[in-house]
Amino acid sequence: MGIRRAVGSKLESAIGRDRTNTIRKAERRARNALARQLAMEPPKKPVAKRSSKQPTKPPASNPELAAKPLRRRPSDPFVSHPEPTMTRHELLRELHEKTQPRTYLEIGVNNGASLVLSRARSIGVDPSFRVDKPIHCDVQLVKATSDSFFAQVDPLAHFEGVPVDLAFIDGMHLSDFALRDFMNTEPFMADTGVVVFDDMLPRNGLEAARNCMTSAWAGDVYKVIEIVRRWRPDLIVLLVNTAPTGTAVVVGVDQASTILKDAYEAEEAYLLQPDPQTPPQEYMERSIAVEPGVLLASPVWEKLAACRESGATADVGALWDELRALQHG
Repeated sequence: MGIRRAVGSKLESAIGRDRTNTIRKAERRARNALARQLAMEPPKKPVAKRSSKQPTKPPASNPELAAKPLRRRPSDPFVSHPEPTMTRHELLRELHEKTQPRTYLEIGVNNGASLVLSRARSIGVDPSFRVDKPIHCDVQLVKATSDSFFAQVDPLAHFEGVPVDLAFIDGMHLSDFALRDFMNTEPFMADTGVVVFDDMLPRNGLEAARNCMTSAWAGDVYKVIEIVRRWRPDLIVLLVNTAPTGTAVVVGVDQASTILKDAYEAEEAYLLQPDPQTPPQEYMERSIAVEPGVLLASPVWEKLAACRESGATADVGALWDELRALQHG
């Protein structure tokens, strides 16, 4: 991206902005055509030679691991979109600081890069985490799939009855998993709770594939936001232009709602639709996403923490209305 900007700047000085923009559009059309062509091609499987003494590796028993092939394609070309000014972890760090959560639930721990931001009592769920960073909170690490975790009798016992103030859903990059993660998390949320999803704004069809084919992989979890908006207009959903693959912030939870669970079967065919995926153009362009600085500048976050501390949860609805003005789509 930096090389193209540098070349474009030199072209503008040599032949003018109008002619340079014409060249840019032609180049973008060519890149998008290539992306569509690549999205239609199934990934080639490498043929490995085995000796008679080398045992055949059994298939992965964990479907989350089996979904990831070893060979990855470059993610580029991307649909043109505003350059993000903040990463997902920077956004999450700011939300930790501004909302001062008592409890933090994280689905998808990986190496602990996001869990390290928490100072609250925390639960991290991941079937194969490999934390290699110092954690600075009272944390329970659960080595399990999220479905197995929520199937327990009292999965959030570590929080001792305190509801979830902040949740980060960044587990398996498949829409059916991510939607179930939200459905299972919502009943445990506080009225003032904030849910953050990662990987909501893929930059092309390849990056949105259910079968991971690129080095940067969003998967098809963007479908969760489409489904939430179809069935739960009561929720406030804010898509956020963060690097690399976008995030979403959801507030206004209803712990008693069963609407998404009741609608899950009707949406299952869409959730499991095989590749290639076709994310909405406005998602790839991020034209309906709010900039993270704008979102974080809202006075709602400080009011939210004060509202929670005072116990005045009846005022939460008015706070969410202040955020609703930032919602697009």
